[in-house]
Amino acid sequence: QVQLVESGGGSVQAGGSLRLSCAASRYIYSGVCMGWFRQAPGKEREGVAAIYPGAGSTYYADSVKGRFTISQDNAKNTLYLQMNSLKPEDTAMYYCAADLGALSCARNWYVASRFVYRGQGTQVTVSS
Repeated sequence: QVQLVESGGGSVQAGGSLRLSCAASRYIYSGVCMGWFRQAPGKEREGVAAIYPGAGSTYYADSVKGRFTISQDNAKNTLYLQMNSLKPEDTAMYYCAADLGALSCARNWYVASRFVYRGQGTQVTVSS
């Protein structure tokens, strides 16, 4: 099992930046696929990015490629999402999620149901 706690959300103007953090209660280096998801009011949960730390493989939704960067600090068991050039359409609740025992993230990294563990979320609001 793993507990996940997100932080770093807030309100920014379009073009601004935020860095989200997700503190995990156990190591997230090997055999774990870690992901960030977001959900805006009235919309379905959307996969934003994922990382397989053991291989350094990263995956991004087309809508955030070139603007967001997912990374992890193994020593701190912490996952990050650096968000630059934010747009109003990025406004959502952001969640980190973990798939323990994963061999990779490549398959269906964007499908929320594969991630059994999820944090409570942190709100990101981008104004125009």
